[in-house]
Amino acid sequence: MCGWMAQLLPAARRIVVKIGSSTLVDAASGALRQAWFESFAADVARLRARGQEVLLVSSGAIALGRAGLKLAAGPLKLDEAQAAAAVGQIALARAWSEGLAGHDIRVAQVLLTLSDTESRRRYLNARSTLMTLLGLGVVPVINENDTVATEEIRFGDNDRLAARVASMCDADCLVLLSDIDGLYSADPRLDATARFIPEVTALTPELEAAAAGAGELGSGGMKTKLMAARIAMDAGVHMVIANGATLAPLEAIERGARATWFVAPTTPTAARKKWIAGALAPAGALSIDTGAANALQSGKSLLPAGVTHVEGGFGRGDCVRVLNAEGDEIARGLVAYDAQEARLIQGKRSVEIAALLGHAGRAEIIHRGDLVLVRT
Repeated sequence: MCGWMAQLLPAARRIVVKIGSSTLVDAASGALRQAWFESFAADVARLRARGQEVLLVSSGAIALGRAGLKLAAGPLKLDEAQAAAAVGQIALARAWSEGLAGHDIRVAQVLLTLSDTESRRRYLNARSTLMTLLGLGVVPVINENDTVATEEIRFGDNDRLAARVASMCDADCLVLLSDIDGLYSADPRLDATARFIPEVTALTPELEAAAAGAGELGSGGMKTKLMAARIAMDAGVHMVIANGATLAPLEAIERGARATWFVAPTTPTAARKKWIAGALAPAGALSIDTGAANALQSGKSLLPAGVTHVEGGFGRGDCVRVLNAEGDEIARGLVAYDAQEARLIQGKRSVEIAALLGHAGRAEIIHRGDLVLVRT
């Protein structure tokens, strides 16, 4: 691996790591791979000690629950898989809590479904929860909510879930720990001439064809890993596929172990700003005073006190135009309140929001991270 690619992981500010069932759970016994688990916990502690934020997307609930319930080998029916997940998720959460507690790291369990990342309101709620947990120094341990998911709404694998989480949280790097050490031109188990691909900067039809022929590794397969790569790269997130079976796999990546890096063409912040500025149709507008306009130009958030007029019938999380005192559009952003709430708090101080709305909300009507200037 090129040395500069190995440095992408230690340089990342926020990292999402996906751990598959085959990496975490011994297939024969249905128990955790304890030695691996302890080495990975030390891996996470090492990243945290140097100031990096870590989110874990962990499979394993169904595998652990299946063993506990002594279900027969072979494919499970949906209701059996959900029952196994209900039992196994308790064991999985306990393992992560106890394993990282030894390094003085607190964890939180977060269960998501596909609709939580596609419904705008649920997406915002999930993002807010995850960002708050990170701000409090907690490591979120995320899994698909297999207990309530149905075949129609399941991700079916945690690769794409991890990519959605990485995009949602503006992560810099996504690590997929797999049962193979990267992307090949064909299945290396079946084709001795299969060529290893160390770096990907664009997802071409040739790569997608290679993934389709690389075999269904694990539960998701290489095809879903390329789907995850597309989500991640579009969001400005670098992604790496690496062999998860080795002890301390994150340290191994940093030392140059064989892996395939998908290098994003932009940063998470730039990708998000581009999406807000050009991909979303504005649902309304906020007019602001000169002081607020100057604050935005200085990189500040938009506070309710600076809003002079609210236009439209937008909902929380919608994109709105921001107009200066002359009526010119100077910014666009994702609003933290719906139109009715925005009208109640416009011109008011942030400390008055709870009394005006009957509940505590964000101090900003548009946070600077959700705002992009369109005219300077």
